[in-house]
Amino acid sequence: MDILQQMLKRAQENPQRIVLPEGDEPRTLEAANILLKDNVANIILIGNPQRIQEMATENGYDYINKAQIIDPINDPKMPEYAALLYELRKAKGMTMEQATEKAKDPLYLGCLMIKNGDADGELAGARGTTADTIRPAFQILKTRPGVHIVSGAFLMFTPAKHLGENGFLVFADCAVNPCPNAQELAEIAVTTAETARALGGIEPRVAMLSFSSKGSAKHELVDKVTEATRLAHEMAPDLALDGELQLDASLVESVAAQKAPGSTVAGKANVLVFPDLQAGNIGYKLVERFSGADAVGPILQGIAAPVNDLSRGCKVQDIVQMVIITANQAIGMKQ
Repeated sequence: MDILQQMLKRAQENPQRIVLPEGDEPRTLEAANILLKDNVANIILIGNPQRIQEMATENGYDYINKAQIIDPINDPKMPEYAALLYELRKAKGMTMEQATEKAKDPLYLGCLMIKNGDADGELAGARGTTADTIRPAFQILKTRPGVHIVSGAFLMFTPAKHLGENGFLVFADCAVNPCPNAQELAEIAVTTAETARALGGIEPRVAMLSFSSKGSAKHELVDKVTEATRLAHEMAPDLALDGELQLDASLVESVAAQKAPGSTVAGKANVLVFPDLQAGNIGYKLVERFSGADAVGPILQGIAAPVNDLSRGCKVQDIVQMVIITANQAIGMKQ
């Protein structure tokens, strides 16, 4: 996985401030110790400082003393964060008293730290749901300019070296939006291309997937993908993107020659945009299970700052990997 090694090197050379709101979660704390030992990021842990230090001592995590530990109850900057949250949410009816209480929620506090310029990115979800992680990001950080939707991409490292970029592809949306409309699908395509470029270091070639290739079938679901392709071209005129394309036409040059002759993407796509969440979620898991591919993600896209979500069944190495990715997103957003 040369791409992951490149991301690790990039993170070590330009350390970012990554906040972990679940600071006393056992896997998170172990991952933080590894990350600090390897100088991957400047780690910020949110939680009870005494509890975190006790856990670190019990487990021999000698590098936790390099972390910044934020006490959501007693940190001297809590009034500042509460005031920021109040300003952001008062139009929605939030009172100062409610903001003061809500700012103590580690998931809200992490996003407030990013908004206030005190952190560069956040990773959470070892304890909570995806909705718990995304909701504060929506309310505090919001989406990037020109983007109205958050989506989830997977970096797919497959043994099929003749496909994608030496076996590497990016799939989306595999995690967030059940049924995106044409505009949303176009935004997913453009942000996924940016993810492929920023994290994978590749020049994206984006296939808008369907059960039809270039009008071979007529259906409203095909029309949605065709319209999304048109809108994506308007959003990013220089992006190599084509659709609608069937999967085989996207990846296999001999099939592409028959089904989409003249396409600059067909037969050599390295970014696959699925028409809905059912297809995307099933698709990445099929590739993962049948081919032995490594699926890294989901990587959340479209938020104004990097915020990523973990599975509650995640392993320590998953957390380490996602912090590296979050750091690389932060680096990319500053360039």
